[in-house]
Amino acid sequence: MNMMKQKGIRIIIAMILFIIAFIINFKNEWIQLILFVIAYGIVGLEIVRKAIRNMARGKVFDENFLMTVATIGAFGIGEYPEAVAVMLFYQIGELFQSYAVDQSRKSISSLMDIRPDFANVEKDGTIEKMDPDEVKIGEIIVVKPGEKIPLDGYVIEGKSSLDTKALTGESLPQEVVKGEEVLSGSININGVIKIKVTKEYAQSTVSKILDLVENASSKKSKSENFITKFARYYTPIVVIIALALAFLPPLIMKDATFSDWLYRALSFLVVSCPCALVISIPLSFFGGIGGASKMGILVKGSNYLEQLANTEIVVFDKTGTLTEGVFEVQKVKAIGMSEEELLKITAIAENYSNHPIALSVKKAYNKKIEENQIIKTEERSGYGIVSVIGEQKVFVGNEKLMKEEQIEFVKCNDVGTILYVAIEGKYVGYILIADKIKEDAISTIKSLKKNNIKQIVMLTGDREEVGENVGKKLGIDKVYAELLPDSKVKKVESLLKEKSKKGKLVFVGDGINDTPVLAISDIGIAMGGLGADSAIEVADIVLMTDEPSKIVDAIHLSKRTMRIVKENILFAIAIKILVLIFSAFGLSTMWEAVFADVGVSVIAIINALRVLKVKNRK
Repeated sequence: MNMMKQKGIRIIIAMILFIIAFIINFKNEWIQLILFVIAYGIVGLEIVRKAIRNMARGKVFDENFLMTVATIGAFGIGEYPEAVAVMLFYQIGELFQSYAVDQSRKSISSLMDIRPDFANVEKDGTIEKMDPDEVKIGEIIVVKPGEKIPLDGYVIEGKSSLDTKALTGESLPQEVVKGEEVLSGSININGVIKIKVTKEYAQSTVSKILDLVENASSKKSKSENFITKFARYYTPIVVIIALALAFLPPLIMKDATFSDWLYRALSFLVVSCPCALVISIPLSFFGGIGGASKMGILVKGSNYLEQLANTEIVVFDKTGTLTEGVFEVQKVKAIGMSEEELLKITAIAENYSNHPIALSVKKAYNKKIEENQIIKTEERSGYGIVSVIGEQKVFVGNEKLMKEEQIEFVKCNDVGTILYVAIEGKYVGYILIADKIKEDAISTIKSLKKNNIKQIVMLTGDREEVGENVGKKLGIDKVYAELLPDSKVKKVESLLKEKSKKGKLVFVGDGINDTPVLAISDIGIAMGGLGADSAIEVADIVLMTDEPSKIVDAIHLSKRTMRIVKENILFAIAIKILVLIFSAFGLSTMWEAVFADVGVSVIAIINALRVLKVKNRK
């Protein structure tokens, strides 16, 4: 039986005894008192023990101390029902808190479930079940359907579909075949695959993510630090005021009775307990971090979640962040032949080249090349390729190649790498190869502007015309091109001076070559950084997929979390102050005091739970 069920049963038993003692008019008052004492012991003994234990450790002024003093004092002045009711309702509030924390933990339970239990290691044709920690780089592991991939590696045999939802938030299965990289923590859906291990468990994706999540709560937000400091000074002050309420009026005022003012002081103590703040604020941030993980966003601490709401400047790296980082054929312009024919002849000419440009042409053609057609190939560095295909001499290259061979051609002004093609000295068209803009990049920039982000900047080491072209297509405010890593750092340092004192600068990069900039930014976000050491270690927030739109989701979640935190702070403090004043002037009973304490806590907890309800765009 878990702790929540045990607490629930204790509360029910105590409540039954409380109702019997409260409703039935016993002839012998001792029976009624015994029932109240038993009910109090069932729900209150745990609190009294905590108070004594904390006092012994020097932690005197906490909620346990306040509840203990108030309830024992209530017994002392004969207010038995109220003494039991305070403890009973306090425990009901604690039960709500336990439930709320449990719900928050469940929101990241799928993430924690990625921890692998074993690895099937293939040795001399047999399978040996081993602890993932013991598996070495280069060893072969076998993963069957339904099993978790225990370590990072690449597929050497078989094909399958992987469930990566816990890692990326992506609901669609990922198809993997021989030669493709796989990440630990993914679940193999169908098909047996053999994987060659590329990282030890301690350095694998699953290990780093688990470490990140488990330590996320160690970095407190300013709101949480405020509550801790607030409770430290607030609690002794209210205890002193309560003592003054109990003893000063009977000494100063004529008709004041000690029992009346002691009752007011005890009510004052019950109300003063800052449970709603102490419980609901950390819970809101914990829920926010859990909600973010549902969307494939890992936040390293509640302080970063809080800061994100104050974003003023967003700085993007270009390649791999706003663009795919992979060169692809964007346009084929043919003259005197079909586009398919032009692509085919170019792919054949580039067949023996391993240059990224040649690989992108062959990928676009995507058909088997009959190599016996290729009679001769000459690669001219800085110019292009001259190839003899069958009986035709084919020229594929840049402007310099066309000019050197004195071939008349039509210059293309598109931004990217242009491959001009000529056959037997006659120009037949060109192929444009460029880095592809990510599908959701344009909508991301538009959404950021709608969210009142003051400035959106793009930094790139690429040529100026390439950077300006991408920036124009996306609608980015400022573009700085041809930057080396140290130049990027200087540019971000100057941008940090442009924001307001409260405002934050967010840098979004691929987490590999942008490590220095990620480190100096207010908030560093790593795009698609899974498996990249620098992404996990340096970034404050890691996006599990390559989607820039996740940044907008993270900012929305941050603002929503902060709105709920502020609601709870204002609501709790307002009710507390109101009932404290009423208690001091004898206008409220201990029942109102119980509501102001436990009731406000429960309402604040329920409000905090709202942050867990996130809508995954997937």
